Amino acid sequence: MANILGYNMPDELYYHKEHSWARVNEDGTVTVGMNEFYYKLAGETTYIDLPMEDDEVSQGETCGKLQSSKWVGKFVSPLSGVIIAVNEKLEDDCTILNQDPYGEGWIMKLKPSNLEEELKNLYHGETVEPWLKQEIEDAEKKKQG
Repeated sequence: MANILGYNMPDELYYHKEHSWARVNEDGTVTVGMNEFYYKLAGETTYIDLPMEDDEVSQGETCGKLQSSKWVGKFVSPLSGVIIAVNEKLEDDCTILNQDPYGEGWIMKLKPSNLEEELKNLYHGETVEPWLKQEIEDAEKKKQG
């Protein structure tokens, strides 16, 4: 796991600007969740509105909602494709999202429709740190009003 500016940001993941992540699995499917920066900013998750299995989503499309004591945020799909699974355990205990965002806290699995092209639109490798740094600065500015 890469620790970037105090946040766990695993190297193998691809990150969308709205803080969802994508892990390309060996079978060609993609596991999706939200990154640690988002959860630290939002605080303890109190409710999740999961996307629906078999729905088709587009890259950047809002397909669910996350609620914390601080705000209601949107869950945006980092890639286009068909949702083949959702993590129903989260309906019973959405605190898993905060505790293990890259493991048990996954949100959905996709069968991607345009993987190679769309991965180019996500942050990965050397592009993660400058992006995250900017996000941290923006969050600080918002706090200060």
